[in-house]
Amino acid sequence: MRVHLDCFPCFLRQALIALRFGTKDELLQETILKSILGNIEKADTSKPAAYTTTFIHKKIRKLLGSDPFKEIKSEYNHIALRLYPAFKNIINDSHDPLWISTRLAIAGNVIDFGIFSSVDIEGTIHTALNNPLAVDDYSSFSNAISTAEEILYLTDNAGEIVFDRLLIETIISLGKKVRVVVKSSPVINDSTMQDAEESGLIRVCEVIDNGSEVVGTILEWTSSAFQAIFKNAQLVISKGQGNFETLYGSEKKIFFLFQSKCDVVSKELGLSTGSMLLKKS
Repeated sequence: MRVHLDCFPCFLRQALIALRFGTKDELLQETILKSILGNIEKADTSKPAAYTTTFIHKKIRKLLGSDPFKEIKSEYNHIALRLYPAFKNIINDSHDPLWISTRLAIAGNVIDFGIFSSVDIEGTIHTALNNPLAVDDYSSFSNAISTAEEILYLTDNAGEIVFDRLLIETIISLGKKVRVVVKSSPVINDSTMQDAEESGLIRVCEVIDNGSEVVGTILEWTSSAFQAIFKNAQLVISKGQGNFETLYGSEKKIFFLFQSKCDVVSKELGLSTGSMLLKKS
């Protein structure tokens, strides 16, 4: 995946969402928005959009002096936790808990305030449980999990991490070891160790950080320790569009669980925007 012309207005729109979460001062919003135009001008169109987006949000955090998504991340962790018991019951009552928990994990990917200013969690869950996925490699996914002893799970967003917990608990119940990866520090509303703690995931399995604060998983910008873990992983489960954009084409055995939220990615995949995918690499 690489930067397309349609990505340029999206860079601005995503920045504006961040600024409106971060401050009510419209003059400050305007000043910061103008300051990132240089980053957009320098966007490397040979690379995924995540490279440019990372620099934009790093500058926004620096100029605001705070993480604009801190409060909304915690809010959606708690919203998802209130839904957790009901979904846990649905999984436990299912004839195929892995199938249900996988669908719920994909539905949770709608919680993305880097792209949306509001989300419809319950509507998305209904769609995920009652409609076919646009790309559904579940059979291969199930087989891969059955043969793997250890699984590396790359998280995406806060709030969504509670839905990841449901899938991870299901995988662990199958006798598998799962190691979960979060970001080492805030970027947009991506999950960090704090979100792993708030979601209760840290009590379920081993959670590590990848040593970076970048959008998606740009391997050369992660820590050497994480790079070694990734290289040796038997199976990788990758959540979110950012991870898909930065890892698709890897020689690793990866299953991508996400919603195609932008026109550029959707067009590349030949799908409509909003499509849900369980896609093998």
